[in-house]
Amino acid sequence: MFLRILAAMELNRVDLNLLVALDALLAEHSVTRAAERLHVGQSAMSSTLGRLRKLLGDPILVRDGRALVPTPRALALELPVRRLLADTERLLSDAGGFDPAADARTFTILASDFVVMTFLQPLLARLSREAPAVRFTVLPPGEGFEEDLRRNRVDAVVVPREILPGYRKFRHQVLFRDRYVCVVDRDNPDVGGSLSVEQLSTMPYHAWGSGALPSLVEIQLDSLGIERRIELVTTMGIAPFVVRGTRLLTIIPSRLASYPSILPDLRLLEPPVLLGGLSETLLWTDINDADPGHRWMRRVFAEHAAALAAAGTQ
Repeated sequence: MFLRILAAMELNRVDLNLLVALDALLAEHSVTRAAERLHVGQSAMSSTLGRLRKLLGDPILVRDGRALVPTPRALALELPVRRLLADTERLLSDAGGFDPAADARTFTILASDFVVMTFLQPLLARLSREAPAVRFTVLPPGEGFEEDLRRNRVDAVVVPREILPGYRKFRHQVLFRDRYVCVVDRDNPDVGGSLSVEQLSTMPYHAWGSGALPSLVEIQLDSLGIERRIELVTTMGIAPFVVRGTRLLTIIPSRLASYPSILPDLRLLEPPVLLGGLSETLLWTDINDADPGHRWMRRVFAEHAAALAAAGTQ
C-alpha cells in the first residue's frame, strides 16, 4: 500500500526527512517525544506533522482524551515506512558494511537487569576497545514488548524463551542457559545445609519480577501449590543485594547469585523442589537480519556467549 501511495505522488515532493519524522511520530505517539528523539524543536516537529498531513491527506495522529493515537491509515504505514528507512540506510551504507572501529551506532535493546549485569556488563570492556562509537540503550521489557520488536521500535529483545511461547515467529538465538538456586544471607540462623519445602513456605520470602515479564520462579511455585510468605517484591537484579544482612529467602538464577561482589555474603542452596531453568534468548526481526551493524552486534553477542560457556560461567 505504501508503494502505491508513493507512486501516486510526485516523488520530487517527497523529502526523506519527512519519512524519518513520520517514523518517529508513529513510534512515539507524541510530537514532543518525536522531537526529542530526532533532536529538533517541538515547533519544527509540529510543522513537519502538518506537512505530512497535507502530503498524505490524513491527520496521522488524532486526539483521544489526553493522548494522541494513530489513524488506521497511519497504523498501516508504520511497518512499511520502517522497512523503507531500513532498506535506505543499508543502500546508503559503505560497501564494506559496518566498521565497528569507526562507525557510530546506538542499539536499543529490551532486557532485564539480570541480563545487563551478568551478560552485557562483562562485554563492555571489550566493546570500548573494539567499537568506541557504539552505544547501547537497554530498557526493561514493558507491556507490549513483542509489538515493539515486531514494529522495529527496538533493535532486539533478550528474554527467557520459556515465557514467550511465540518466540519462533521472530529470528532468535539462545545466548545462555541458567538454573535457579535458593539464596539466603550467609549468617541466616534459620537455614542449615539444606532447605525444606516447609522452610520455603514459612520463611520470609523475597519475590521478584522483571518489568512486565512474569517470574518463571513464581509461575512454577504457584503451579506446584507452594505457598510463600512474601515480604518484599523488587526486580530480579537487586535480589541478592537485598537478601544480604536479612533473614529473607529468594530464588534467583545461579549466575546472578554468583555475582562476584555479593557472593561472599550469601549462602547458595538447592531448591527443595524441581524447578525448570531459563534460556535467555536474543530476538530480532527480518528487517534487521541483513543489516551490517545488526549482524555485527549479533556476532559479538554470540562470541561472548561462547566465551562465557567455555569459561564455565554459563
